[in-house]
Amino acid sequence: MSSLEINRVLAEMRALSTQAAGKPALPATAAPGATDFGSVLKASLDKVNQMQQNATSAAQAFEAGAPNVDITGVMIEVQKAGLAFKAMTEVRNKLVNAYQEIMNMSM
Repeated sequence: MSSLEINRVLAEMRALSTQAAGKPALPATAAPGATDFGSVLKASLDKVNQMQQNATSAAQAFEAGAPNVDITGVMIEVQKAGLAFKAMTEVRNKLVNAYQEIMNMSM
């Protein structure tokens, strides 16, 4: 995943976070210190967790034979949760790399 794609994913996560918090969305060019990074990251993690729980619930309902759950809906939920998890993993990897680079800088 390129840095441009990572930045796009981060911008989407910020927009989802502010939407979930009921705040007006910040423009993509907002100052980096305009929001609390920790709260944005936590909100994004919570959203990914919720997506995974929804996928699990849908799969369990389908396995139990619920009449209003079809396989296509279950597969879509599972794919969305998987994609969100992969994106979050990439963000984590980029953060770890940035941290390691900062720690390796000579003073």
